Amino acid sequence: MTVRACLTGVGGYLPERIVTNGELAARLDTSDEWIRTRTGIAQRHIAGDHETATFMGMKAARAALEYAGVDSSEVDAVIVATATPDQAFPAVAVRIQAELGITGGFGFDLSAACSGFIYALATADAFIRNGQVRRVLVIGTEVYSRILDWNDRATCVLFGDGAGAVLLEAREGETQGILSTHLHADGQYGDLLFVNESYGEHRAALRMQGREVFRHAVAKLSEAVDEALRANGLSAEDVRWLVPHQANLRIIDGMARKLALPPERVVVTVDRHANTSAASIPLALNEAVRDGRIVPGDLVLMEALGGGLTWGSALVRI
Repeated sequence: MTVRACLTGVGGYLPERIVTNGELAARLDTSDEWIRTRTGIAQRHIAGDHETATFMGMKAARAALEYAGVDSSEVDAVIVATATPDQAFPAVAVRIQAELGITGGFGFDLSAACSGFIYALATADAFIRNGQVRRVLVIGTEVYSRILDWNDRATCVLFGDGAGAVLLEAREGETQGILSTHLHADGQYGDLLFVNESYGEHRAALRMQGREVFRHAVAKLSEAVDEALRANGLSAEDVRWLVPHQANLRIIDGMARKLALPPERVVVTVDRHANTSAASIPLALNEAVRDGRIVPGDLVLMEALGGGLTWGSALVRI
């Protein structure tokens, strides 16, 4: 009998501090209008000293477990997507394991930048399909504020901090769950979006060639969306919701037009969260499930592109 990874819990966490475009414009050569027009962003959440990748990821994971009605002792694995871990090691995943009181199973981090959640979802799906685990916490947690050059107006206005999580559970004979995931990477474009140092005596800072990243995003995400639909014998008309990576409203609008989806069937949080990298899709999903927009039976399409370049898509029936 077919075993599928079903999404049974969602959770999210956003830092307490909100930084508006106006606050940034007061100290940078930019304006609220400039940022909104080019990105759709109005504000972002910025982590305080106590709001680490571990802390935020743990909060999101607890919320997902509570939503699913599952005790942490029943979790077999914790997979964390992050490009901003608190330490080189131990992994954020095992720190979260400890915070949740999980003493069995396993946990690890993976890094695929803004595509990280799709990569982590695909990894968890594979573990469930081959019978190695039955319950997996998949978490995206990012503290990009600590790798930004706050004097670079081209990048610092784009990002925010936060964490989102889902609980996946193995279910037999279900029509719901993850239908398929599709992952890609092309390292020849690695210098379009990168952090100049990982661990060293100088502070790391994110660098990006924005126009080139935008150009690749539109083409590669379109291909990933087509690939997911073809693999399942579906068409754009079958998609109920688009939950995209929240990087730029122009890119999101372009993908919605490709699928002929009206704005009310596209989950958008970039205006309030900015780009939270691997946390953006689970944060958006958490919001749309909890406010009742996404309901059981809905077909949800997720897609993301990030530094590497990495990109991918996932089709999930909630």
